[in-house]
Amino acid sequence: MNFKFLHSNIYVLDLEKAVDFYNKALGLKEVDRLVTPDFTLVYMGDDETTHQLEISWLKDQKEAYNLGDNTFHIAFEVDDYEKAHELHEKMGCICYENKEMGIYFINDPDGNWMEVIPKGRF
Repeated sequence: MNFKFLHSNIYVLDLEKAVDFYNKALGLKEVDRLVTPDFTLVYMGDDETTHQLEISWLKDQKEAYNLGDNTFHIAFEVDDYEKAHELHEKMGCICYENKEMGIYFINDPDGNWMEVIPKGRF
């Protein structure tokens, strides 16, 4: 029996705002979309790996999702860490930085955390 890692999922309140954020902040592109009467799923990819980010939007959800203590995150490796940091500073989405480790985290419009790691660090 073999398992293959396919995607990670997040829930958002404003689908197009989230899709735009992930495109601008992390260069992810929409690769598929499933629209139903109750929800929409958008799959975003990076053109380098097969792993995708599944963004879920529930039509009737009006309140922010409870993210607890933000103890989970999705990590992204970047080839130009300084340029990425500059972009994220301009976007105002850096929510935590660990200079000792040389990493930082950004949060999307819904408060989901994404870790940014320099290429080759881990």
